[in-house]
Amino acid sequence: MKGNFNALVQGSRPVIVDFHAVWCAPCKMQTPILEQLASELGDKIKVIKIDVDQNPEIASRYGIQSVPTLMIFRNGGILHKQAGVHTKAQIMEVLMRSL
Repeated sequence: MKGNFNALVQGSRPVIVDFHAVWCAPCKMQTPILEQLASELGDKIKVIKIDVDQNPEIASRYGIQSVPTLMIFRNGGILHKQAGVHTKAQIMEVLMRSL
């Protein structure tokens, strides 16, 4: 995933990265919100999920200490990083600044 992850976040469209774990209840609350955003915004954004237990090197590189943590990348740069469940409105606010 390392090389592939780097390629995914380099694009010009925003990439929402959901750092999560399968055992995390709040992470399960975040998933349908992200699915709804992906459905509504189509190819304007990309949503990827990174399981921190399966990809500890990526989680460590970005200082992920709690899950869920959402990061939004564009052109390889970090536009947003925050732990906790995000509402659709919160994510849209960040995305509108970057679209």
